[in-house]
Amino acid sequence: MTTLNADNTDDNCPAQALLKTLSGKWKPQLFKLATIAPLRFNNLLRQLDGSNKQSLSAALKELAEAGILCKHTLQTKPLHIEYSLTEKGKLMIPIFQELEGLI
Repeated sequence: MTTLNADNTDDNCPAQALLKTLSGKWKPQLFKLATIAPLRFNNLLRQLDGSNKQSLSAALKELAEAGILCKHTLQTKPLHIEYSLTEKGKLMIPIFQELEGLI
């Protein structure tokens, strides 16, 4: 009988950190929408049924901190904030397309 290593660091499985980053409320949907066009907060509230400001804001912030989304402030009146994929995020598109192909 084998025993599992109790060490749960991301070193055990390189994909674990990525999957953890993209798991959670709204993150997969936000990533998918960002592959189509830049994201605006109020548009997302209307697009994602059941979303609320708090959970959506937290998901966008976490994706930006992970380097997947980039936050841009557009100097218009009124100010607009857009989120778009970073280069790191763009590199992940083929991975998600492969995953979608498995379903």
